[in-house]
Amino acid sequence: MNDLIILNKPYGVICQFSAHEKHQCLKDFVEKPGFYPAGRLDTDSEGLLLLTNNGRLQAQIADPKFKQVKTYWAQVEGSPDEAKLDLLRRGVD
Repeated sequence: MNDLIILNKPYGVICQFSAHEKHQCLKDFVEKPGFYPAGRLDTDSEGLLLLTNNGRLQAQIADPKFKQVKTYWAQVEGSPDEAKLDLLRRGVD
């Protein structure tokens, strides 16, 4: 059976299931074996993370060759000027 888990990954959690010396990992939140993240969020990011036990689906979501459109929300400190906002609008690698 193919399943999909939608997780609101908290700040400070690393996007892997194996234990990490400094950070909590996905295994601390999901106790179902055979699931893998379909994409990644930095440890210092929080938000929607999809987990699946379907390798084909995981590849279609995460592999750049499938060119899935993704939208990210960014929080900035202070008041960025128009030039800095324009950089964000154009996209970030």
